[in-house]
Amino acid sequence: MPKMTGSRLFAEMMRDYDVSHIFFVPAFMLKSFAEMEDMPIARVMVHGEKAAAYMADGYARSSGKPGVCMAQMIGASNLAAGIRDAHMAGSPVIAITGGPAPASRYRHAYQEVDDITQFDAVTKFNAQVDAVTRLPDLTRQAFRVATSGAPGPVHLRIQGHLGQLTEAEAELDPMIEAKYKHVPPFRSEPDMQHVNDALALLASAQRPVIVAGGGVMTSGAQAELIALAEKLNIPVATSLNAKAVMSDHHPLNVGIPGAYSRDCANRTLAECDLAFFVGSHTGGQVTNNWMFPPAGTKVIQLDINPDELGRNYPNAVSILGDAKLGLKRMVELAKPKAANDWMKRAQQHVAEWRRENSEMRNADVAPIRPERICKEISDALPPDGIVVSDTGHAGIWTARFIELKHPTQRYYRTAGSLGWGFPAALGVKCANPDKPVVCFTGDGGFYYHIGELETARRHNINAVIVVNNNSALNQEIRLNDIAYGGKQRGRAEEMWRFPEVNFAKVAESFGCVGIRVEKPGDLADALKRAIALNKPVVVDVATDMYAIAPHPWTSTGRDFHSYQKTGA
Repeated sequence: MPKMTGSRLFAEMMRDYDVSHIFFVPAFMLKSFAEMEDMPIARVMVHGEKAAAYMADGYARSSGKPGVCMAQMIGASNLAAGIRDAHMAGSPVIAITGGPAPASRYRHAYQEVDDITQFDAVTKFNAQVDAVTRLPDLTRQAFRVATSGAPGPVHLRIQGHLGQLTEAEAELDPMIEAKYKHVPPFRSEPDMQHVNDALALLASAQRPVIVAGGGVMTSGAQAELIALAEKLNIPVATSLNAKAVMSDHHPLNVGIPGAYSRDCANRTLAECDLAFFVGSHTGGQVTNNWMFPPAGTKVIQLDINPDELGRNYPNAVSILGDAKLGLKRMVELAKPKAANDWMKRAQQHVAEWRRENSEMRNADVAPIRPERICKEISDALPPDGIVVSDTGHAGIWTARFIELKHPTQRYYRTAGSLGWGFPAALGVKCANPDKPVVCFTGDGGFYYHIGELETARRHNINAVIVVNNNSALNQEIRLNDIAYGGKQRGRAEEMWRFPEVNFAKVAESFGCVGIRVEKPGDLADALKRAIALNKPVVVDVATDMYAIAPHPWTSTGRDFHSYQKTGA
């Protein structure tokens, strides 16, 4: 084996794993970064560890390659908080931090906290590198675990606050395992008996629905899912992570169900007699806390992770395997089913929802309605465009009202952390430099990491950030009404209002392009201009403070209790 420093080995392994960007806060493993000087790796220095984690997450979700983020020991807790979203979304992020050396433990060394356990809850693999000779095998293990099975984050803690362990020299092998460069490294075949059992159940169902989860996107199984739905004429509901599985105008697409949802999707699932979940956690958001489908509905589940099969709904049939291969086998064996009254019923729900919401999507009022912003983004987004959405109201608005019209368009959303949208969009753009990336966030979410405008300008990360600027965390209005017994009084607005800020001018002060929009008729041209500029752009839209995102539909009406639990 060649003799080299751990710094050189790490740089070579990152290069050979095709890592094109590393997102970091200095100063950590600086000699490794110096070794990358002549390598095709962009070293993206950012202004906060959580932003580094979110950028790596956006990069990973949109590229299918592990996203790498790094921080010295004092920033490790912030990085752990940042990869929480990657954990919830099943995103292959590799976090690398510094850690205490044995000689300094228990002696109140400066900035020292033994924080390794903080990563336990948010990673698939959490390991300490305490000898330079372990750096090669543990780095390989990090890529192997992050990409295999159900993807997810991993963490390596390098000994030394600044990762000084890597500066040691030894006989080290920088070998990498090429199959773990990208998700998925393996495709597991399903048990054919289970496939046949599932097809028999689908054939006998009167009102089946397919629910596509994020695993469909991770597996690249969009074509197979559409083929099965079309062959059997089954309506399809998509989770937020799977919004891009099929065009919003596909006749079988009933939209996103659950908490951040379209009424037509919840109505369809409320009436179904069989739900087929593909690559879905069947979690509280996609089901509106397990209301859709209702308890007692027959369920089929296809998932690569055996732990998910039957977790929240007892399965009539469980299929363990890769989503793409599992659906492919089902398409091959399924007998075509003609269009039927159930399909027409689902389409009726969609048509009614569109009629009910048409007025707000086209509202010509000022302050501007968020529904109109989503309509204009849908119209302006190029065929290869990507939408990145923050959570809370931003997630509800985009889930309901942004329409993806082309199969090559993509949508990535926060798994739960407000403020994720803007830095994640920068990571998405790093992974897709030639594709338009449009982020939808509110002013509350934008404030979290507004300093990363400087990062975008410095690295020419040319994403378009659309800010729903209502000078408030307005989704808190109803919660505060309830807290005050029905009507707010006194200084209550201190808990949810902001002073008015022109984010276009803020963007300009960072050297980015700022566009302020105050009239709905100016939105279309502003968005087209922003996308065409190919620069970091903030489109600051002055919106109605009292435009409250709708609560999810339930069989008994609007469900405020569920919204309280899932709103961010």
